[in-house]
Formats: sequence, C-alpha cells, structure tokens
Amino acid sequence: MQAPLFRDPIYDGATDPTLIYNRGTREWWLVYTSRRATAEGPGVAWVHGSDLGVASSADGGRTWVYRGTLSGLDFEWGRNTFWAPEIVWHDGIYHMYVSYIQGVRTDWSGPRTIVHYTSADLLDWRLQGPLRLSSDRVIDACVHEKPGGGFRMWYKDEGNGSATYAADSDDLYEWKPVGAALAHRGHEGPNVFRFKGSYWMIVDEWRGQGVFRSDDLESWEPQGLILDESGLRDDDAGFGHHADVVVSGDEAYIFYFTHPGRSQTGAGGKAGYEQRRSSVQAARLEVRDGRLVCDRNEAFELHLKAE
Repeated sequence: MQAPLFRDPIYDGATDPTLIYNRGTREWWLVYTSRRATAEGPGVAWVHGSDLGVASSADGGRTWVYRGTLSGLDFEWGRNTFWAPEIVWHDGIYHMYVSYIQGVRTDWSGPRTIVHYTSADLLDWRLQGPLRLSSDRVIDACVHEKPGGGFRMWYKDEGNGSATYAADSDDLYEWKPVGAALAHRGHEGPNVFRFKGSYWMIVDEWRGQGVFRSDDLESWEPQGLILDESGLRDDDAGFGHHADVVVSGDEAYIFYFTHPGRSQTGAGGKAGYEQRRSSVQAARLEVRDGRLVCDRNEAFELHLKAE
C-alpha cells in the first residue's frame, strides 16, 4: 500500500478524513478538512477558512485523485470554516454532519456548531440546519445505528471538558442530547464502528488513538492506545490523528492523518509550513485476544469493496 495515501495538492493540509462510497459513480470518496497549510497569517488562521476537500478512488482505495471541494454549503455570507465531516448513507440519502465556525479566527475562541446537510449524490447539498446539542462548542460528529433501532451521535464537547458527549435520533434529523459518553481525559474525533462481534470507539487523545470496546454502545471498556508510536513509512512520523474506520468484508482499515514535520511530542512547533502540512495514511486493524490492534508498518493491500 502506498504511503502516504493522500496529500492535498492545493494547500497540503488534508486532515480529519472520512470515507464514503459514492453509489452513483461507483467510487470511494475521501472527504476531509482542507486546512490551508501553505497560507501565512497570524495565529491559527491557517486552520480556519477551510473547505471540505474531496479525493476519489475507482480502484478500491489503492489510488486517489484530487477532485476539488464541496460547494453550496454556505448559509451566511463571508469566508467561513468547515471541519471534520461525517457522512452516512441511509434510505437513499447521504447525511453529512460537519463542524462549523463563523468566519476565520486567529485563535481557538468562539462558538462551534455541528450542521446537518442532506444529498442524493454527494454534490448537491441541502441544509437541514444546525443541531442543538449539549453546548455551543461542539465539533467532530460520528453517527452509528443503535442495536435496538434509531441512531446515536458522538461528538467532542469543548464546553464540557473536551469529553465525548452523545445524542440520539430516530430519523437522523431531530437529535436529543443524552449526556457524556467518555470523560476520562480531554480528547477529540470519536469514531464508532462494529468489527469482529464488538462495537469499538477510537478517540484522538493527542498521544495516539484511545481504543474502547462495547457490547451495547452504552458502556465502554478502555483498551489502550493504537497509532501512538511513529511509523516507518514515508510521512508516517508522529501520532496518528483524527481517524475514520471502514469495515469492508472481513477487513477493517483505519484512515488517519499525520503531521510528519513535527516531532512525536509536538515540540517541533506549528509555525512553519513544514510543521503545518499533513498527510493521510491508511493501516489495517485486527482483533487479537479480544483487543483491537494496529501495526502501522505492516505491508498490506487496500481493497475497499463496493457497497
């Protein structure tokens, strides 16, 4: 498998990857936060003002081509910020939940909301509105069907200690907050999937991905860390950040991003382009003795099946 899997050719700041199968074009799409790593400016302005970038693969994820950015998402004037898309397919409709910040900020201040859009083709998006959740500083949505019916959303609540909070819905449109799901330490980027008979949640703890296992999506058992040690492949240095998992047949693949120009501890700083740039990587997941494991140095062939 090639490494890195993908780099954004415009701003070189591909982060927060999510993968969705485009049933119309029969391609896999990689949709991501397109940070402006090449842009100079004060503070963290380069992390803001970001569009959602798109790369597509017609060969099961082995090769990717940059296609542009999703358009038609703006619902107010100005240059605004879109982060960390989550896209799910249900009953013939794609549902996207994306973190939204008004304008371009130079620091980490200000309200943050999760906005819901729907589409029949992943290109023409219809605004369904911002969600009312547990605070006015929420980002990084993840959605999974509940075993008893309906859906659960997990997200980072910066207004409540950067813990993972949850909300439930019967129809993917109306959401009711249900409280904290994980509050062991500050983290972000929850991602939930089912693999080998268990539910798993991974979260970005800024020291690797924290792993949690569940039988019911209610109680979560800690399982340690993955992607917490630097990889040996090109651009795979440092921790693996904000990840998505695709379960395809009997295989599970994790897609994450790195800041290869920084040291593993982050001491390398964030001021220059080399420290800001990011790369998307992929690795294979396994369950061994009841624990989720990942060897990011393993050679493997990525093959995402059509859905």
